Formats: sequence, structure tokens, C-alpha cells
Amino acid sequence: MFFFLSRLSFPTDMQHPNRLAAFVALGHRLATLPTQEPDDALYSLLSQCRNQNPWFDQPNVLAALRGVAELLREEPLRRWSARYPPEPATPRLVGVVMAGNIPLVGFHDALCVLLSGHVLLAKLSKDDTVLMRWVLDELVQLEPRFADRIQLVERLNAADAFIATGSDNTARYFDYYFGKKPHIIRRNRTSLAVLTGRESDHDLGLLGEDIFRYYGLGCRNVSKLYAPQGYNFTPLLDALQPWHRVLEHNRYQNNYDYNKSILLVNRVPHLDSGFLLLTESAQLVSPISVLHHVAYASEVDLLDQLTDVAAQTQCLVSGGAQYPGSVAFGQAQHPGISDYADGVDTMNFLAQLI
Repeated sequence: MFFFLSRLSFPTDMQHPNRLAAFVALGHRLATLPTQEPDDALYSLLSQCRNQNPWFDQPNVLAALRGVAELLREEPLRRWSARYPPEPATPRLVGVVMAGNIPLVGFHDALCVLLSGHVLLAKLSKDDTVLMRWVLDELVQLEPRFADRIQLVERLNAADAFIATGSDNTARYFDYYFGKKPHIIRRNRTSLAVLTGRESDHDLGLLGEDIFRYYGLGCRNVSKLYAPQGYNFTPLLDALQPWHRVLEHNRYQNNYDYNKSILLVNRVPHLDSGFLLLTESAQLVSPISVLHHVAYASEVDLLDQLTDVAAQTQCLVSGGAQYPGSVAFGQAQHPGISDYADGVDTMNFLAQLI
């Protein structure tokens, strides 16, 4: 369905209103999928996703599809896109190296490239080809002219600019190969939660969405807690009990069993909910099934600690979004359309390509 596009044949017959309407239609399409009782077509898609990547089970793939549908709501999408030039100064071939840690994590980059009027050269992650191909196919079915603007590739030699997402190690590789052209290169980040001791049981329960959705594999998953000295973690662990079902996933359970044995063998003090291990650690990123925590002595101490790790922080959550710069518990995995990864304005980057 996707074809190679040469510079000489760059399509000019689709303007911003057409592109915007197509993405709005895609949002409607995804929002009306029969997720409560998947039909045969959706069930087949869900099965293919899990066969390709066992972490991509039905609840998490459906959550990702709902998330994309939310991103494509018409009014927020129109307001957001109106902040940028409707057409590029010079249309370019933009190479996007997509991650595959959670379902459709590369969709926002694809949206930005296509809506801004450039051509997408997408190198899909081997862990997320089925779902990403399906969504792009749906877009082309709704607006066939996008077929001339999307190319799925293994190599990005033809690209004029690059957007790449990966680990700190792969970022060095990206710097080497893409550094001479305009680029956005993203590195490891994680998300954090601030506790005060004044949260309700309901608030603490909402934090489970930030910790466990996608089994903790995303950069917007909370991997570390900042709690006041002497904080009692028992109410939190009790409030997270509804998420015990994560242990039904054999890979999650394997991680839990392994990390528990490491903590026990090394005699590391920890709390164990039966599916989540909570331990004090200075490390920012925690393994799957483990949640780190650290104490703060005062508001000033908390601010200092968060400032020290700001460059590695993707998202900060707190009860009711009371802490400055945070989002409410339960909202880390529901970014808005302008919540750019690593805080870099992708649309502005694309608008400046010449």
C-alpha cells in the first residue's frame, strides 16, 4: 500500500484542511471500534499484535487505540494545529525511527510529519509493525492521497531530516548517522510521582494506571516515588491491589520472581504486595515489577531532588496535579496532543525545515 516517493513527484494536491479532516476521521474510526465485544476483524488484529509482541495484550492494545482516538478529537486537534504554519516552507522527506516499547508509541511523530505537510519515511520497530501498519492503512483508506506521503522503509538514506527515539546507547548511534542533518534524537526518560501523605485512597488507586499500564514499559510509566520522611506505604499498596492481574502475564511474573529473588538474596529491605516490589533506591529507573522510592525532608529538598533529575524526567504526577508542573494521578498515560516527548516541540521543528 505504501510506495516510494521521489522528490520530483512530491504530491501537491492535498492541503492542510484535507490532512486534518483525514486524521479527524481516523479518530472517529478508532473511537467506534467494538472494543467491549471485539468483532472478528478486531479480534484478529489483537491476536496478531500479541503474537508479534507478547507484551501487547488485548487490554493494552485497546488502551493505545483509545489513546490515539483521544489525541484526534476534532476541536483540540484543530486548536493545536492552528498554532503552526498550515503548509511547510519546503516539503521534506522526514525519516522517523519509531520505538516499540508500548503500542503505537510512534504514532504522534507520524501525525506531526504528515499533518505538517511533509512526507513520512517510517522505520517501524520490529516489536510494533502489525498495529502501526494497521493504523496507517486505516488512514490511507480514509484519505487515499496519503498513500503518496507514507513510505515504510528499512533504511533512511533518502531522508532530509530525522526524528529518532531509542535508548541512551542507540542515541549515540543516531547522533553519528543523523547528526549532520536536522534532527530530534530522544534518549531514556522515565516518570515520577510525588506523594505527600494527604492523598485519598481513591487518589492512590489512580496511581496504579501510571505504574502498571503497559506493564511499566513506557517512558510515561512511574518508576520512582518521592515521599516525605516516615511515609507509610501500606495504604498505597492496599490501593494498588486491583492491579494484581498483571501477575497473570507470564513475562511480568517472571520479572517479579527474578527481582524478588535478587532483593532477598542481597537482603535488600523492601515491601512486597505479591505483584509489586517497593524498595528505596537512588536509581531513577526501576526494573519491571519494581518501584523505587526516596524520601524528602522538605518542599525545598523535594524541589532540589526533582531538579537534579529533570533532564531524565518525562512526566511528573501528583494527587490532583497539586505539585507544580505535574499531572494528576492516573493521567501519565493520557498525554495531550501538545505533550511532546522530551519536551521538544516536534511541530515547530518540522515547520522550520527548509
